[in-house]
Amino acid sequence: MNHLVSYTDSAPKELQQQTKASLKGDDGKKLIPARKPQAVIVARRPDSGGKEGSVISLLANHFLVQFDPSQKIYHYNVEITPHPSKDVARAIKQKLVNNNSAVLCGATPAYDGRKNLYSPVEFQNDKLEFYISLPIPTSKLTSPYGEMSDLKEKHEQLKLFRINIKLVSKINGKELSNYLSKEDDDWIPLPQDYLHALDVVLRESPTEKCIPVGRSFYSSSMGRSKDIGGGAVGLRGFFQSLRPTQQGLALNVDFSVTAFHESIGVIAYLQKRLEFLRDLSQRKTAQLTGEERKEVEKALKNIRVFVCHRETVQRYRVYGLTEEVTENLWFADRDGKNLRLVNYFKDQYNYDIQFRKLPCLQISRSKPCYLPMELCVICEGQKFLGKLSDDQTARILKMGCQRPGERKTIVEGVMRGTVGPTSGDQEKEFKLQVSREMTKLTGRILHPPKLKLGDGGHVRNLTPSRHDCQWNLLDGHVFEGTTIERWALISFGGTPDQKSNVPRFINQLCQRCEQLGIFLNKNTVISPQFESIQILNNVTLLESKLKRILRTASNNLQLLICIMERKHKGYADLKRIAETSVGVVSQCCLYPNLNKLSSQFLANLALKINAKVGGCTVALYNSLPSQLPRLFHIDEPVIFMGADVTHPHPLDDVSPSVAAVVGSMNWPTANKYISRIRSQTHRQEIILDLGAMVGELLDDFYQEVEKLPNRIIFFRDGVSETQFYKVLEEELQSIRCACSRFPGYKPTITFAVVQKRHHTRLFPFETDQSSTQKNNFLYENIPPGTVVDSVITHPKEFDFYLCSHWGVKGTSRPTHYHVLWDENQFTSDELQKLVYNLCYTFVRCTKPISLVPPAYYAHLAAYRGRLYLERSESLGLFRSTSTLSRAAPPKTAPLPKLSENIKKLMFYC
Repeated sequence: MNHLVSYTDSAPKELQQQTKASLKGDDGKKLIPARKPQAVIVARRPDSGGKEGSVISLLANHFLVQFDPSQKIYHYNVEITPHPSKDVARAIKQKLVNNNSAVLCGATPAYDGRKNLYSPVEFQNDKLEFYISLPIPTSKLTSPYGEMSDLKEKHEQLKLFRINIKLVSKINGKELSNYLSKEDDDWIPLPQDYLHALDVVLRESPTEKCIPVGRSFYSSSMGRSKDIGGGAVGLRGFFQSLRPTQQGLALNVDFSVTAFHESIGVIAYLQKRLEFLRDLSQRKTAQLTGEERKEVEKALKNIRVFVCHRETVQRYRVYGLTEEVTENLWFADRDGKNLRLVNYFKDQYNYDIQFRKLPCLQISRSKPCYLPMELCVICEGQKFLGKLSDDQTARILKMGCQRPGERKTIVEGVMRGTVGPTSGDQEKEFKLQVSREMTKLTGRILHPPKLKLGDGGHVRNLTPSRHDCQWNLLDGHVFEGTTIERWALISFGGTPDQKSNVPRFINQLCQRCEQLGIFLNKNTVISPQFESIQILNNVTLLESKLKRILRTASNNLQLLICIMERKHKGYADLKRIAETSVGVVSQCCLYPNLNKLSSQFLANLALKINAKVGGCTVALYNSLPSQLPRLFHIDEPVIFMGADVTHPHPLDDVSPSVAAVVGSMNWPTANKYISRIRSQTHRQEIILDLGAMVGELLDDFYQEVEKLPNRIIFFRDGVSETQFYKVLEEELQSIRCACSRFPGYKPTITFAVVQKRHHTRLFPFETDQSSTQKNNFLYENIPPGTVVDSVITHPKEFDFYLCSHWGVKGTSRPTHYHVLWDENQFTSDELQKLVYNLCYTFVRCTKPISLVPPAYYAHLAAYRGRLYLERSESLGLFRSTSTLSRAAPPKTAPLPKLSENIKKLMFYC
């Protein structure tokens, strides 16, 4: 095959030698992994969809994409040397396309910014080589301090890149078309190659015009950025993803908001970001303490900055801070002569460095390269890397909180706008037809179940009849109220006025509990303990105080109520000590809530306390066996399990992940769940210890019900679509291994993935209403019980969207349930009804929740494990052996063991 070389500049020999190694033996085949035969085949949809419920007309934010199956797409591998950033790679591609139209046969290929280029026509040759030069300053030519010569970068130096393009494959859409067609019933894997190519094609235009972050795009054209405090701004944008659905290929587009670093000077940024630096401009002579220096480094690490003491387009990444403060820093010039940094800036730029007691930014990974903070500005368009504060999170959520009608208008604007997926020429080039209209479909509204309350109240059963399906317990008792004879109260902080409210609080809480059928003794076993809020900062002291309360209560305490002046990080220590060292369930609340003492607040507190000490709020009036008689029988118990994995914060690259599994312990009521929580390898998606955890829960179930469950219904949260098959393969095997510990025990298993983090939204849609009614209707959310299992769901697999809750704010997000394995052979109606009914049995509230309870409880339990871990790590109670540069994740630190007497309680809820 001939090489066609187009020189924009002559290529230096070093560059030609440098690229040889990267071209050797790379035939591009590794880009398309060979398909392994699937060990387990994912469950197929058992029928044509559910029939139960009343019909509702809906719109979904899916836009049909019609493609020509015979349209070939030519997939080329791109190698650029030296390796550029994504932004530079795109600039190279743009210049290459503009300058070489004939060689590329007039094509405008789509590029993913890395190695993949897709063209609707074949290039002149299968292998092409180009040299492109761009005006980018190179690190060899510029020092961060500025040039020693008089050039001072007035003319940016040209940097030369070598681009090798090689044909990898020619693909067409026939396989994808077959996969999407309803006629072909054979199991075939999803043709990822053509789907990925179309995905890149439809992302091309937004990528050129917006700031890409993951699968979303952000642009000031969608509304001005908003200051959310702490050196961050919220920016509006949209998410897009190409999905195979029953109606064909669909583009899922949704409104999105995320936080970016504010583009301001580094000093001003630190003043906004860190509380202890608010008065930085007044204390130029103050030096950072060791702890403060760590916080500043954490806030600035990996942020890109530019300098304002000279003209340059160079951008620098912050790798850390200098050990020395600015006034003590020296560096060697090109001649090896040692220069003092502050003198150099005075001599070269006539600039007096003000913040001499602050460290400089270190902007090279390996060699000393320093920049004074006051001369640096944070570059625009960088996603906020840190953990958002509660205030920042609230502001971001408020920005993204649109009522259904507003959200619908924004999404339709994206599809017709100047920065969206249809704003370029790609649609025409690749023979695509993308609909600008949302998908019309019909859903069904399932009926709420009849509920059973406690025997002591006037109301013994009820069917939620309000539009939001909430019910109240004004005349009713909880289904199972507990008796709490021995309890204590401890207070942290609070004003004298606030503390004086405590007796009134105890009295009113006891009364509210009594109204709900819960007995809470009016007298605590010891008088309320009033401590300083500082105790929460001292783990040893906190532990001794809690143990003293337990001793005074003769080691017999059912509940500890803790009142705090404000939210405090010591909450995590309190929970860990109470649950692992002392062995008592605790309920925390804040003093500001004690001022009002509303009936609702007291009821919420009472429900949580009742659940934690072993009671429950509500049960289904018609038991599950009577509702699903084909599958469930009173004498054949069923266990519902939920599992979740929570990973550390994105910037944390050492902490373990935390896995939690919960299981129902009563049948047929199925509303009490106990948990097992484990730490595991950093960012490990698969639950490594699942077999042991499930085995322990089966043991516990056997002790409670005196039988092993005939069926296991397993709801798995926290799995991305790319991991479905891996999770199914490994975790199904773990569940089976757990069962095999019991001789001859082979229950039937259903394994369903539960997803809340998706971007499908459903909007009510009425065709026969007046415009005024229609507008009002569009501001309403879809009602609880709305289920969709056609048109926008998977072409062949068993999945459905269920919105089981009432959305008070913003636009409701339905939960996506995807059944990966089903030995119980549920019909669509049976599984949808089961899930929706279970959503009414959550112990913490009197309304249906958005997520099936076992998955919700698993999430809460995993969060509790994360609390134990984060505080223990920050206090150095147990350290994982880790270094900054490591080949493998560090050894996982185990979680502290739960106290035996709370293991079987819902302490985590």
